[in-house]
Amino acid sequence: MVTRQLPNPAELFELMKFKAPELNGRKRRLDAALTIADLRTIAKRRTPKAAFDYTDGAAEGELSLNRARLAFEDIELHPSILRPAEHVDTSTSILGGPSALPFGIAPTGFTRLMQTEGEVAGASAAAAAGIPFTLSTLGTTSIEDVKAANPDGRNWFQLYVMRDREVSYALARRAAAAGFDTLMFTVDTPVAGARLRDKRNGFSIPPQLTIGTILNAIPRPWWWFDFLTTPKLEFASLSSTGGTVGELLDAAMDPTISYDDLAVIRDIWPGTIVIKGVQNVEDAARLVDLGVDGIVLSNHGGRQLDRAPIPFHLLPHVVREVGKDATIMIDTGIMNGADIVASIALGAKFTLVGRAYLYGLMAGGREGVDRTIAILRSEIERTMRLLGVATLDELGPQHVTQLTRLVPVSPEVAGVAAG
Repeated sequence: MVTRQLPNPAELFELMKFKAPELNGRKRRLDAALTIADLRTIAKRRTPKAAFDYTDGAAEGELSLNRARLAFEDIELHPSILRPAEHVDTSTSILGGPSALPFGIAPTGFTRLMQTEGEVAGASAAAAAGIPFTLSTLGTTSIEDVKAANPDGRNWFQLYVMRDREVSYALARRAAAAGFDTLMFTVDTPVAGARLRDKRNGFSIPPQLTIGTILNAIPRPWWWFDFLTTPKLEFASLSSTGGTVGELLDAAMDPTISYDDLAVIRDIWPGTIVIKGVQNVEDAARLVDLGVDGIVLSNHGGRQLDRAPIPFHLLPHVVREVGKDATIMIDTGIMNGADIVASIALGAKFTLVGRAYLYGLMAGGREGVDRTIAILRSEIERTMRLLGVATLDELGPQHVTQLTRLVPVSPEVAGVAAG
């Protein structure tokens, strides 16, 4: 029989301690976010639909984005046992400089529309974390102001080659003069993808007000307060504003961009040059032959060609072909530190996060970006410890199996189906 007794209050208080309430609302909600998905939920609640959908959405049926995320879900990780990894080192060297973590912040456009701190929050959070920050051509903070926010850290500049080539060349020269060490030439946007959420929302800069957008904004007064009481929202590197996202991109981009443009930019840019938007092995090999320093396997976050190749599936093939001759990086679909670990294991030297950063920004400004980085850092460190590796160099293909629900139809099967 179990012996019963009256509860002893002193013993109860030893086992049950009340947590002091957090009075700071922003800190309280960010502390409660344990995953990037949690930050996304907070961001959706706090951001008007048009701005949130611009971040969250992709092209057409959004198949490219969903498949990219599915590819990261469909992995099997293989831990090694009895291999102590009490202290893990997440630092790496990328493109001639250090990074405290194997990821940096990807270039994103319209950033101050998501949350008024915009690129300054991203750049300053990157500086604090010791990781690179990439400014977009379509950014809403100037090259010089990003440098001021991250004066001693790694700043990269993402370049679109526009119809007016001199505009692009001038931006590259400004970034070089400001001390940006890497130019990320994006090649997958000769025209704008069909981002249907944006078209349905009438997304533009400045925002187009309709009855729907006003009703959607009523429960989000803090966003409108920030929007109306901070400096004018505009493309800091471009003089042309107004119109929908697709219209602006169509005006800025040029479907005639070619390898000739790469040669000109190579001559202009004094630092490291990376090509972003590579989606097959053949293009990767040609770029390496032309002497580029790095390649980002990317389908633009699913925002351009829907049903595009999945970067994570493409990764081992490109690494096998050119991984010894150029720095291979990857983006699109990364929502967990384990996604980053798997990418490094399969040969990527670095990864870039875009939406995960913006979810944090919308959830809580600079502190929200800090929270994004902290979540991913924790997931990376925990995954490495569970795999039994103490450094990124110890990761290898033996740690990851890519599973797939999307199996290409072989020519034989296709022939049978056609017959």
